[in-house]
Amino acid sequence: MPIFFRGLALAVSLSLPLLAHAQLPVQANPDHAAMLASADAGLAANKRLVYDFWREVFEGGHMELADKYLAESYMQHNPSVATGRAGFVEVFSKFVKPKEIQARVKAPLVAITAEGDKVILSFVSTVPDPKVASKKYTTTWFDMFRIENGKIAEHWDPALKDSH
Repeated sequence: MPIFFRGLALAVSLSLPLLAHAQLPVQANPDHAAMLASADAGLAANKRLVYDFWREVFEGGHMELADKYLAESYMQHNPSVATGRAGFVEVFSKFVKPKEIQARVKAPLVAITAEGDKVILSFVSTVPDPKVASKKYTTTWFDMFRIENGKIAEHWDPALKDSH
C-alpha cells in the first residue's frame, strides 16, 4: 500500500472515535440586541421587522397585528400553511391564542442574519433521538423571510407536510 494511502487510512481510523462524539449541542445566543444590530440601517430595520413579527404575532398570538408585518400577498413555502396573509391568520388563529407580548423572542435564538431583502432566524431545536427513545438532541431550525416595501412578503422553513 503506498505511503499516502497508509497515512490516510491511519488518519481516518484515528478520527473515527472523535466522529462518533463530534456533535456539539446547539446553543442559543442570549444577546438579542447584538443580533439585531447592523451597520446598515436597512438591514437593521429588516431584522427588527422580522423579530417583532415573531414576538408579537407568531409567539404572542396577536393575529390582529398581522397586517402590520405581512404583505397581503404574503407567499408561504411551508407545506402545512396556506399562502397569503389571510391564510396565515386563519391557520395560526387555530393554534395560538393571544397572550402578553414579551420584550424578547422567547424561542432559543442562535442568530439573526440579514442580507439584501432576506432575514434568517436560526433557532435551537431539541428533538427526540430516533435511535434512543429516552434521549433528545439539538439541531438548528431556520426560518427565512423576504422583505418587500417594509413588510414580510415571503417565508421559507424546513417543515415537512403535517402527517395529521
